[in-house]
Amino acid sequence: LQVEESAISLWNWTVTKHTGAVINDEQRAKLRFVACRLICLCEGSDPPEGTIRRQILMSTKTGKGWIDIGKAGLADGFLENAMSSIEKLYAKLRKGSEGEADIQVHRADVERSLFKVLSYQAESVFAQGDFQKAVMCVQRCKDMLMKLPKETCYLSILCYNFGVETYEWKRYEQSCFWLSQSYDIGKMDMKYSVGKEMQAKVLRLLATTYFEWDCSLYLDKALKAISLANQENLHPAGFFLKVKILLKSGASDEDINSALAEFTHLEMSLDFCLNTAKLLLEHGRESVGFDFLKSVPERFESSPDLGKITLLHIEFLLQNKRELLAKQKIEEVIIGHYTGKQLLPEALNQLHIILWDRAAKHYEEKSYSEALHWYNYSVSFYTPGQIDQNLAKLQRNMASCYLHLKQIDKAKEAVKQAERCDPNSIFTKFSVYKIAVMENDADKAMEAVIEMGNLAEKPSEHEDKLRVDKNTGSNLLSLAAQIALENDQQIVAIKALEYLSKHLQDCRQLFAALKCLVRLMLSKVMADNGEKRDEDINSILTYLNMAHKKLAESFTDEKFTGDMRILEAHWFRKVAWNLAVQFKDSPEKMRDFFVLSFKLSQFCPSDKAVLIAQKTCLLMAAAVDLEMGRQQVTPSEQTELFSQALQHLQACKEIWKVLKLTGDFAKDPTDTLLLLYEFEARSKLNDPTLHNLMESVWEQPQIEIKTLEIIASLAMESPARYPVLCKKALKSALNLHRKQAVIDAVKFSKCLHSLINISLPTGLTDLDTCVLQEVWDYFEDALSVVGSTDAYPEMEILWLMTRAWNTGIFQYTVGKYKEAEQWCGLGMRFLNHLGSLKKSYE
Repeated sequence: LQVEESAISLWNWTVTKHTGAVINDEQRAKLRFVACRLICLCEGSDPPEGTIRRQILMSTKTGKGWIDIGKAGLADGFLENAMSSIEKLYAKLRKGSEGEADIQVHRADVERSLFKVLSYQAESVFAQGDFQKAVMCVQRCKDMLMKLPKETCYLSILCYNFGVETYEWKRYEQSCFWLSQSYDIGKMDMKYSVGKEMQAKVLRLLATTYFEWDCSLYLDKALKAISLANQENLHPAGFFLKVKILLKSGASDEDINSALAEFTHLEMSLDFCLNTAKLLLEHGRESVGFDFLKSVPERFESSPDLGKITLLHIEFLLQNKRELLAKQKIEEVIIGHYTGKQLLPEALNQLHIILWDRAAKHYEEKSYSEALHWYNYSVSFYTPGQIDQNLAKLQRNMASCYLHLKQIDKAKEAVKQAERCDPNSIFTKFSVYKIAVMENDADKAMEAVIEMGNLAEKPSEHEDKLRVDKNTGSNLLSLAAQIALENDQQIVAIKALEYLSKHLQDCRQLFAALKCLVRLMLSKVMADNGEKRDEDINSILTYLNMAHKKLAESFTDEKFTGDMRILEAHWFRKVAWNLAVQFKDSPEKMRDFFVLSFKLSQFCPSDKAVLIAQKTCLLMAAAVDLEMGRQQVTPSEQTELFSQALQHLQACKEIWKVLKLTGDFAKDPTDTLLLLYEFEARSKLNDPTLHNLMESVWEQPQIEIKTLEIIASLAMESPARYPVLCKKALKSALNLHRKQAVIDAVKFSKCLHSLINISLPTGLTDLDTCVLQEVWDYFEDALSVVGSTDAYPEMEILWLMTRAWNTGIFQYTVGKYKEAEQWCGLGMRFLNHLGSLKKSYE
């Protein structure tokens, strides 16, 4: 009992809260579900009549609630419960009846509930797509209408709704069935019918369904349905549909005129009449259509929208290639415009569109004089001095026609008018530009291009209304470049392409523009000299840098494929390489182009050819940085250049490691160059890691004498000063000279000369004994070589003799007589090896 009371309370609370909009439909359905379930649980073996009636009510409403929120599958169980409870109620009522009259009363009572549940079941199974079950339920309801005539309207509308939904789902056969049922049910009891207007509505949809299902097969049925609809209730929609069906059926003009006559006295809007005329004319019924159109003004004499009729007339005259008649009509409208019979603004705008479309058609056909004729019609509706953006556009279009006709003065006047109306339009600037190019006025053309470029970057607010799409600025700049090139105005074309490359979003178009720019500027560079040439080279660098930047950004463009990216990267890297080679006389530019070529090549597959190119680019860039660092520049500039060279070398070393894996590079000098360049950069940067670098060098078995001699030279080249490293390199080189099968006396002499110089600085008297002994050994080495060959340069022998003698003299001056005698004696030993100079020094 307590559960039952709680269920009833919950039910009543749900009703109250839903009425007060506290809970929504879905929440109500869920709460009803709970309450109804609880009531069912409380049902005894022989519930009283009130309990059964409550169960019927609650189950029916719960089922309907689920249907209304689109969950028909959940409704079935409750509707079956309701049906079962109705049977129990009827049995109980019959059992307590005292006569036939009582039974009839109870039956009527039960049948009302049964009808409702059956109609809900029809809704449920229909929503679940079970057409046959829905038909069965509706048929049972239909059979009950004789006893429940008041439900006629409800059942008719239910079938109509089924018809509407199946029509929308394009299930035409089912839709025709439901709509026919709706119409038939609506006729069953005129007292409780849906009314003639609704019946006509049902029949119109039925006719439409037959028409769309298969017009050729069901044309008669469609025509019959629409005729019945119009008999039930005359309506413009019925009239229009009938005309449409007749046209589709190929009916004669006489039959169509008869159909039109049926609706002569029907109230219809002007737009509806115009749509009917349009329908007739679109189906090629010119005679009927134009006759009907001529009759329309009589019906709407007082309407301010009469201009719409004229517009439609003009449109169809043009469509049927009756331009002369259309022109007469337009000229009548122009006269009317200045005699108090103006078109409404909306109609006038539509007329302008018609005129411009016709002009554009003639323009495309290159009938420029005829296009001007139609544009002039449009101009006729503007007052002198009027400021209007559309007028600006109109004048620009006319200017284009005049340009094609070579009527420059008229074109200039038209553009002047356009500038007056809309001076800040990119389209107007483009018109100015075209005229400037045709007149070969490069300065004015350049000025117009610059203004176009600025407007393309920052379009004004009103400009957006005129834009065909977001790429209009780019398209116009592209066209401007093309026009300039066609007219041999290279500088103007370059400026247009520069703005275009900044504005373009499409990668393919952008790279095409940049390629064109590079080619144009290259030809200009070849022709220029001096400062202008440097500016042009800098421009090319800018274009290539932009190409690199856009290649990096192109990964986000799905339309720009990987293969496209590789092709573009190869093109630009090769251009940068060729330019680097070409500009040998400008080290800084050469370096920049090599670096750019390397950067661009990083977007290419790392095959052997690309790796070799990358290695060469970086080596050359490092070499140029080192060369520039050797020049007389400030210490800060030197540091920057040497540091930059080191960066290039580090990247080059990584590439070289990979490249060496691809083949035999035994004769390639890259290792030596990397070593020498790195040594120079680190030594001149006073890099503390220099000694670590050299430790690995001393251990190399295959190091060449020339490499050691260069290291020695670099170790003492300003701002570097590493005498210890210099000596070590020279000693290593001297050892290698000694190991040669045949000593090259000239090279040996030079190496020894350098070693003695670094070990025995000129002018020093207080020398360590060890140092002197070391140097003494070098002189002995020299004597041994001098004695074994005639190829030792005489001037070097003289130098050795002089250095030994002077060293003895220095020793004498400091009181070291024994050492002095030894060194002077050493010098005398070289005297015997002198040739022509011997007598002079004896």
